[in-house]
Parts: sequence; C-alpha cells; structure tokens
Amino acid sequence: MMVQQIILRYLEKPHVKSMEDDLLWLCDSFGFSSGRDTENTATRIVFSLLDRLSNDEITSSEALAEDLQMKISRVNHHLRNLNDSGLLYRKKRLIYLRGGSLKAAVKEMRKDSERIFDELESIAEEIDLRAGIKNR
Repeated sequence: MMVQQIILRYLEKPHVKSMEDDLLWLCDSFGFSSGRDTENTATRIVFSLLDRLSNDEITSSEALAEDLQMKISRVNHHLRNLNDSGLLYRKKRLIYLRGGSLKAAVKEMRKDSERIFDELESIAEEIDLRAGIKNR
C-alpha cells in the first residue's frame, strides 16, 4: 500500500503575475519547500522539471541534479517527497508530471485528497455510531 502525503496550506497568492512567484506559491501551498528546505530545493527541482518538459525532453534525477548542480542523493530525497505527494511519478529512471502537466497533476492530487477525506468521513461516522455520539 502506497502512503501518500498531501499538505495543503492556505497562502495569499502573489499580487504580481510572475512564473517564479506563482510556482513558489504553488510549491509553498503544498508544503514542498517547508521545514528544513531553506533553499527551496523542491521548488527548484519542479522548476527544472517544468523547463525540461516544456522542451519535450524526458528527464531523470541525474539530469535534474546536473541542472541544479546538486548531489543526486539530495535530488532523489526531494523527488521521493514530490512523488509521495502525488505531483510526479517515476517510471524506471525517468520522471514525469502526473497527468502530463502541472494542472493535471494538481487535479489528480485533488481527487486523491477527496478519496482520503471520503474514507476519513466514513470511519469517523462509524466511530461516532459506536461511541453513541449523535450526528448534528
């Protein structure tokens, strides 16, 4: 069973349209660049991935590490987190955005979160019934 972690943070959107600011906002909203990632490595990886995909290039963690001048182990760590969130997936050594685009990936992540909430709601209802708590 795959464990999926989707973090959602409500943040004010950037006031000025800018691809970099919008992408940073999107990644921050999903918590990709939070905690110890003070250099926004995850966001930089997503930016590099988008750049490669916009040029119809197939990419790998090695290529991303080279683009960002980082150790492959560091890139792979962030790619695992991005994969666990549902934004991207790996097939053999290659990396793809889920659904083929950022918008499609976000839509798929929304569906994932709805399935998770449906399951949580169902179990919560069962617990309420067993505990004798009446639904309001």
